[in-house]
Amino acid sequence: MTNVLSDAGDFTVDASEGLRLTPDDAERITGWTLKPEGMCRGAVCVPLPAAMTSGGRVDLPAFWRHLGNPLLTDAAKEVWVLGAGAEERNASLIGLEAPGITLPDLAGVPHSLAALRGKKVLLTTWASW
Repeated sequence: MTNVLSDAGDFTVDASEGLRLTPDDAERITGWTLKPEGMCRGAVCVPLPAAMTSGGRVDLPAFWRHLGNPLLTDAAKEVWVLGAGAEERNASLIGLEAPGITLPDLAGVPHSLAALRGKKVLLTTWASW
């Protein structure tokens, strides 16, 4: 049995030849469905080379890299981690807001982060420990 970690959770699957999965397992882990036109999620379909779907199984590492997403595995290929791609990570960061904090500058004058809302701010921190 093989363990796969993804944004959707932790899954135990019966994989062959690395991480070749049944289409149902691939969909359960990634949200992408195997169709004749390729792997699809919603209205988006990604055509796949025939080698990625041979033997009725999906070569999940090849597909994940085909999407441009990071992928990690242990030396024994018993645990796999499917990472989110850069575009997905950037989209999730856009809506985040920093907490309302007030910090002093080097002269001891306090500055509120809220007063800078709407402007680009680089906040650098340092700790001695």
